[in-house]
Amino acid sequence: MDHITIKTLGQLKASNYKSLAVKDELRKNLISQLQSNEAGFEGILGYDETVIPELQTAILSRHNILLLGLRGQAKTRIARLMVNLLDEYIPYVAGSEIFDDPLNPISWYAKHEMSLHGDDTPISWQHRSERYTEKLATPDVTVADLIGDVDPIKAATLKLTYNDERVIHFGLIPRAHRSIFVINELPDLQARIQVALFNMLQEKDIQIRGFKLRLPLDVQFVFTANPEDYTNRGSIVTPLKDRIESQILTHYPKTIAISREITAQEAKITVEQKETVEADGLIKDLVEQVAFEARKSEFIDQKSGVSARLTISAYENLISTAERRMLINKEKNTFVRLSDLVGITPAITGKIELVYEGELEGPAKVAHTLIGKAIKSLFNRYFPDPEKAKKSKSANPYFRITEWFTEGNTLDISDQLTLAKYKKELMQVDGLSELVKQFHPKLSANQSLLMMEFTLHGLAEYSQLNKKYLLSGFGFSDMFDSLFNTSPDEEEDDMDFR
Repeated sequence: MDHITIKTLGQLKASNYKSLAVKDELRKNLISQLQSNEAGFEGILGYDETVIPELQTAILSRHNILLLGLRGQAKTRIARLMVNLLDEYIPYVAGSEIFDDPLNPISWYAKHEMSLHGDDTPISWQHRSERYTEKLATPDVTVADLIGDVDPIKAATLKLTYNDERVIHFGLIPRAHRSIFVINELPDLQARIQVALFNMLQEKDIQIRGFKLRLPLDVQFVFTANPEDYTNRGSIVTPLKDRIESQILTHYPKTIAISREITAQEAKITVEQKETVEADGLIKDLVEQVAFEARKSEFIDQKSGVSARLTISAYENLISTAERRMLINKEKNTFVRLSDLVGITPAITGKIELVYEGELEGPAKVAHTLIGKAIKSLFNRYFPDPEKAKKSKSANPYFRITEWFTEGNTLDISDQLTLAKYKKELMQVDGLSELVKQFHPKLSANQSLLMMEFTLHGLAEYSQLNKKYLLSGFGFSDMFDSLFNTSPDEEEDDMDFR
């Protein structure tokens, strides 16, 4: 391997090594990847027909790139994965702060070393993992951070005037020479800093405190931005936006299936949890559906977006809620129940930005509403529509269940119940077990219990039963009974809880 055997400039020349600009290097390796049908951008799901083709086109065009999208749309991850398109190792002049190309040096240090040592100039090798620099744009970022500053101590120590290039302490961008440089949340960068960045992109010169230095840096720029930031916190200055050749729009997963894949990939579930806590496909779909409901909810600021992190955190919380019950009840294993959905409320409330109407409702109430809508959206996939069944001339499959509650019976399902108590509570509802057997005869015992609970939630969402949130679960009762028998004190308590 070259990076092991080649130690000097002379050896590098003898090997017929050809240096490429970073954009050409990315292009060359992408061409090889496309020709060999390699996947590329591993772990990025749902973008195969939208974002990835546009990104590949931009790389083939050797463009600087702006990834524009709402929070939690894998913008930064995409940028990080571009590193895989770089050569594994590239040579640089040993000791160079900016990793000068030995065949095309640009800094004073590299040129001086080569004038002193000629073909004996020492060469080092840089791995592609070191050729990535990322900076989060914040209002306090300075030109010195990004580009550099005059170092008075260096000037005094080396007895140099401020007119000498050697007194400059290089910032992040010059140190990212021949690399990928990412600026996250670009609109947050002050306009004057953006102008300095534009000058570097356009003119290839650095201006620091009146010192002008021509430094033809070779950098692949990738910027990320959130459309919300254009109005809220700042904007991208027009000359800089014009200089970023490709703007690529990212988006949220378009289907539950892709969303589930992302959650499964990203959720940090321990080995013990996987072995002891069973999560049915219905539960996984419900978690994803909560995010889909949130992305169209009138209570949530849609400009801010609903991150994919919501479902990842919610799923982790859901598994942990079931695990906690299992540990408290000293059971060896368990399965996720719908009553465990109370445990995902903190994951939802921490990931959504409420509009005025949502603030009036309160974050916990909005979370409960989203969970309810998710259940309603999926219910008809498993059972007949309760509203149509009620109006139908044929027998209503839900009649025995609703009648049981009409007779004055109530049911409280806490997320703390042991399996035996959970089963006992559900089995006492007349017709519930039979309904599940009628429509889903091949389910396991655990899945049947889950479907029985799901039926109650579904009927409540279709206003056939009354459902109330308890501190650690749900309570079900007759719809009309609850309307007429609510005391003023209970109403006040409900308001306090919300």
